Amino acid sequence: MTNTVLLNEIIKQSGLKKTFLAEKVGLTRVGFSNCLSGKSEFKASQIAVLCDLLDIRSLELKEAIFFAG
Repeated sequence: MTNTVLLNEIIKQSGLKKTFLAEKVGLTRVGFSNCLSGKSEFKASQIAVLCDLLDIRSLELKEAIFFAG
């Protein structure tokens, strides 16, 4: 389960638009929104792209965002 609060905060701090991020990970705006809201899960390849774009390097932070229990 994705920690949507933490991910949204990092996106906000990055200054990148959600539409831009959605395009880069290969999702529609609605598909991206569904992943952000927890209705869908990000694929591993999408997580890798997001981490690169949002400069998420720490394994602990990646786990806290994308593998929240």
